[in-house]
Amino acid sequence: MTNQNSTQKSRQLSAWEKNLLGVPLQDTPKLIPGMIVISILAWFCIWLSEFIGVTLLGFDKSPISPVMLAILFGLIISAVVPLPASLKPGLSFAVRKVLRLGIILLGIRLTIFDVFRLGLSGIPIVVICIIGALIITTQVNKWLRLPQRLGALIAVGTSICGVSAIVATSPAIDAEEEETAYAVAVITIFGLLATLIYPYAANVIFSGNASQVGLWLGTSIHDTSQVIGAAKVYADVFSQPLALDVATVTKLVRNVFMALVIPFMAYYYARSMKEEGVSKNKVTNPFKLLPLFILGFLAMAVIRSIGDAGLQTSGEAFGLWDAETWNGMIKFITTWAGNFLVVALAGVGLSTKTSTFRGLGLKPFIVGLSAALAVGLVSFLTILVVGGLVTL
Repeated sequence: MTNQNSTQKSRQLSAWEKNLLGVPLQDTPKLIPGMIVISILAWFCIWLSEFIGVTLLGFDKSPISPVMLAILFGLIISAVVPLPASLKPGLSFAVRKVLRLGIILLGIRLTIFDVFRLGLSGIPIVVICIIGALIITTQVNKWLRLPQRLGALIAVGTSICGVSAIVATSPAIDAEEEETAYAVAVITIFGLLATLIYPYAANVIFSGNASQVGLWLGTSIHDTSQVIGAAKVYADVFSQPLALDVATVTKLVRNVFMALVIPFMAYYYARSMKEEGVSKNKVTNPFKLLPLFILGFLAMAVIRSIGDAGLQTSGEAFGLWDAETWNGMIKFITTWAGNFLVVALAGVGLSTKTSTFRGLGLKPFIVGLSAALAVGLVSFLTILVVGGLVTL
C-alpha cells in the first residue's frame, strides 16, 4: 500500500515541480528546516572567509574560499552530529536545485560566443578523457574480478558527471542497490578529495594558467558540484575567475555526453550478458539524460550577449540600462551565483555520510583510485598537447 501511494504521489509531480522544486508543491514546507541550517552555515562561512582574509590578514580579497570552508564544516558537522531526518529534504534541494541555479546564473559572466568558442575548443579534451576513463576503469575492474556492473558504474561516474551518471546508468544495466551504493561512495570519496586538493595542485602544475587549470578541473573531477566547488575555490584563492568560467563550460560539455555514453554502456552490458542468456537492460531515452540547467546557463549567456550588443550599438542594454547599471546588474547576479554555490556545497558536506565508506572494501577503493588518477593524468597530458588552442 505504501509503495502504491508513493508511486501515485510521484506521478502527480508536474514538470515544473520536478525541475524547479524536486518535490510536490504541497511538500515545499519540508524543505525549510534543511535550507535554514544550510543557509546559516553558508552565511557563517562567507563571513568567516572575509573576517580572516580581509579583517585579520589585511588582504583586499580573502584568500580563504567560503566554498572550501562550507565543505569542511559540513563534513565535520555530518561526522560529529547526527542530523535529524527533517533536514534531508532541504539538503537534497540545496545539492540538486540550488547548485543548478548557481550554475545557471554563472552564465551571465560569459557571452554566448565565449561559451561556444570554449565549448568547441574543449570537446577534444573532453572526448579523450571520457574514452580514457571508460577503458582504464573497466580494465582495472576486470583485473580485480569485481562485478562488471560495478565497474561500469564507477567508469561512467568518473568519466562523465559523478553521482548523476551513476544513478542514470544503474537501471539501464540492472545494477544491484549495493553496487550503486558502492559506486556512489567511491565517486564521493575521490571527488571530495579532488575538490579540496586539486585547486592548489592545479596552480602548481599549470603555473597559474587559468584556462588550463579550468580545463583540468572540468575534466578530471567527477561530479558537477565537485567541479564547480574546486573551480570556485581556485577562483577565490588565486583571484582567477576565468578558471571558474572555463571549468563550468567544460563540465557542462561533459554532462552533454551523458546522452551518448549511458546508452552505449547499456548496449555494451546487454551484449556481454547475451552470451549468458540474460538481457534485461531497459531502453534509455538519451533526450531525458540532457540536464536542463545547461539550457538555463546558455540562456543567461544569450542575455549577456544581447545586453552587451545593445551597449555597443545604442549605449543602453535592452534599451533600458546604461553601462554602469548593466555592469552593476551583472556583478549582482554573479555575486548571488557565488552565494548559491556556497549554499549548495555546504549541502554537499552535510549530506556526505562518512559511515557509508566503512564497508566499501579495498578492491572498489582501488578501482576508484585508479579511475581518479587515470582521468587526471589523461586530462593533464591532453591539455599539454591541445590546451594551448583554448582561448577565452
